[in-house]
Amino acid sequence: MELLSLISHNLLSFIVILSIIVFIHEFGHYFVARKCGVKVEEFAIGFGKELFGFNDKNGTRWKFCLLPFGGYVKMFGDRNPASIVDKDKIKQMTPAEKKVSFYYQNVYKRMAVVLAGPIANFILAILLLTIIFRIQGVTTVLPIVDDLVETGAAKDAGLKIGDEITQINNKKIKNFSELQQIVSISADEELKVLVQRDNKELSFNITPKSLTSKDFFGNEVKIGMIGVQSGQYEYTKLGTFDSFTRANIETYNISAAVLGALRDLIIGKRSIKELGGPVKIAQYSGKSVSMGIMVVIWFIAMISINLGVLNLLPLPILDGGHFLYYIIEAIKGKPLSEKSQQLGFQFGFAIVLTLMLFTTYNDIMGLF
Repeated sequence: MELLSLISHNLLSFIVILSIIVFIHEFGHYFVARKCGVKVEEFAIGFGKELFGFNDKNGTRWKFCLLPFGGYVKMFGDRNPASIVDKDKIKQMTPAEKKVSFYYQNVYKRMAVVLAGPIANFILAILLLTIIFRIQGVTTVLPIVDDLVETGAAKDAGLKIGDEITQINNKKIKNFSELQQIVSISADEELKVLVQRDNKELSFNITPKSLTSKDFFGNEVKIGMIGVQSGQYEYTKLGTFDSFTRANIETYNISAAVLGALRDLIIGKRSIKELGGPVKIAQYSGKSVSMGIMVVIWFIAMISINLGVLNLLPLPILDGGHFLYYIIEAIKGKPLSEKSQQLGFQFGFAIVLTLMLFTTYNDIMGLF
C-alpha cells in the first residue's frame, strides 16, 4: 500500500506540475498567434481522447485530454496537433480563411508564434524566481576556504585555510556556489585557480577528483570535488526590482548550464546515463511537493527553464526546428520543399523518440 501511495503521489504531483508548465508554454503560442490574427482551433492539455472542455467566443476549443503528458495548440489550417499542414484544406481556402490561417501568415509572424512558447517558459521561471528571491532574500556563501579535506585535491595542490578563491579558468568567482558549479562538472580535468592570500595573488593547478555525492533530492550523482569548505555567509534582503534582476541572471545561468551539459553529452565528456526522463521527473515532482511550496515553486521554475531551452534546439519537431525552417525561408525567399521538411520532421521525431525511450529506460533501471 505504501508503494502504491508513493506512486500515486508522484504521478499526481507530476501531472499537476507538468500541466502548469505546458499550459504556460502553449499559452505563449496561443497568445502571439491570436495577436497575429491567426485562428486557433484547439488548445489542449494532454493528448488522446478529450475528457472535458469548452468553446470560447473565438471558436477555440479548450480541453483536457486523457494522457496528461504534454499539450498542443492546433492552428487553423493544421491537419493535426503536430502542426503538419493540411495541404488539401489550404488549397481550398477563401481569402477570408487565408487571412486567419497560420500557413498564410508572413514568415516573421510565424517566427514570433513558434518562439512564443519557449519565451513563455522563461518568463514563468523569471516570475517564480523573483517570488523566491523576494520572500527568502539571498544567502551568499563566500568563496573563502574555512576547511580542507586531508586527502582533497585542493590541499594536495597547496591551498590553505583563509585563502579566497577569486578565479577559475579565467572566470571570476564571486561566491562559493559559482565555484561549486565549475568544479562539479570538471572531474579529472585540470583547473587553473587563482587565490588571494595575505594581499598576494597566487596561482594553483588543481584537478577535481571524481566522487559520488547526493543531489538536492537525495539521489546519487558523480561530481568533481576539490575538498574545500566555506562557512562564511552574507545574507541580503532583496526588493522587488533586485529580486527580478537576480531572477533574470539566474535564468540565464541555468540556461547556459543546460546547454553546457548538452555540449558535454555530445562530445562525450558526460555519460548519457546521467539523462533523466519522465519517471525521474515524476519522482522529483513528488519529492518537491513533500518539501513545501517554496521548493515546488523552485522546481517548476527549473523544469520550465529546461523545457524552454530544449524546445529551442534546432530539431525540426521542436519549436527551434520550426524557427530554423523559417530563417531559411526568410533568407531564400521561399520555404523549403515539402519533401525536405518531411524528412526533417521524421529525423527530429526519431531523435526525440529515441531520447524519450532511452531516458525512460535509464529511469527504470535507476529504480532498481
